Amino acid sequence: MLNREARYALGTVVRHRSHPFRGVVFDVDPQFENTEEWYEAIPPEARPAKDQPFYHLLAENDDSYYVAYVSEQNLVPDESGEPVTHPDLPDLFGSFDGAGYPLHFQLN
Repeated sequence: MLNREARYALGTVVRHRSHPFRGVVFDVDPQFENTEEWYEAIPPEARPAKDQPFYHLLAENDDSYYVAYVSEQNLVPDESGEPVTHPDLPDLFGSFDGAGYPLHFQLN
């Protein structure tokens, strides 16, 4: 089993490396945990390796809000300093502190 730490913590604001969206990390899988159907729908030339962290994001673009599942290799830190406006953020996180969002609850 691969033992690898995730680069981004819960509450971190990130953006996709090549697609125009950004979001807040709300969960991390140490390696790919989605369906094979989802994975196979990605064009082979863009398909990420499965043996890396995958992040669940409360994501937004110019048109909508949604949940995204993104490999670590496709994320970069968001350095805009701007808050994310996803409507589900207050359910999990406190107010934006300029860099990210603090959790509303304690992890075990």
